[in-house]
Amino acid sequence: MLDGSNLASSCAAVTPNDSTVIGFKALYIGVAGDVTIITNSGSTVTFTAHANGYMPVAGSIVKTTGTTATNIVALF
Repeated sequence: MLDGSNLASSCAAVTPNDSTVIGFKALYIGVAGDVTIITNSGSTVTFTAHANGYMPVAGSIVKTTGTTATNIVALF
C-alpha cells in the first residue's frame, strides 16, 4: 500500500536548459526521444530513445544538449 511519503507533491512543465537546476523526483516524457539529465550525484546521463511515459529517476537538470524528447513534465 502506498503511504504517499515518496509520491510527488507537485509538478511543472520543463524547458530543457543546460544550466538551470530544477531538482526533480521523476520525469514524465510526453513525446518520445532522447533525454539527457544531470543526476543528483553530478553525472550526465542520456536515456536514448526513451518512450513516452514516466522516467523514475531523480536528478537536478534536464539538459538542452542531447534532449530530443518533448512535452516533459518534472515531478517534485
